[in-house]
Amino acid sequence: MRKAMATVVKTESGDKNGGATPSQLIDARIDELKDWRGEVLARVRALVKQAEPEVVEEWKWRGVPVWERGGIICTGETYKSVVKLTFAKGAALEDPAGLFNSSLEGNTRRAIDFHEGDEIKEDALKALIRAAATLNMSAKAGSARKKASG
Repeated sequence: MRKAMATVVKTESGDKNGGATPSQLIDARIDELKDWRGEVLARVRALVKQAEPEVVEEWKWRGVPVWERGGIICTGETYKSVVKLTFAKGAALEDPAGLFNSSLEGNTRRAIDFHEGDEIKEDALKALIRAAATLNMSAKAGSARKKASG
């Protein structure tokens, strides 16, 4: 599976990563996995970029790919038996396709656990990504209005 090219990058960690950009670090993570988890992470990453072309890639918390636009949209964590896509404000999102299957008890986050062989419902996932970015941008706009009027 081909990796999507990075569009926008920034880093919070500066030289800690030897000058590598977050996008380069995500590329390296995908390459080092060498199994279905790398393929799923690469596919999910491509879908995030298709759904939200102005997304910013980050590398946080000692090695977690993060996609942001107006705040965190989602993170892409890899574990031994799962690739976990955690939406920072997932509890506030409509999920008509029922993609969220993990972290359902929390008040804020929701996650999608992908196991080996799972089908990725691409259109539904892209809709969820767009909804998360829209929520972030509307919250950011609301915050700016409050500051301007206060």
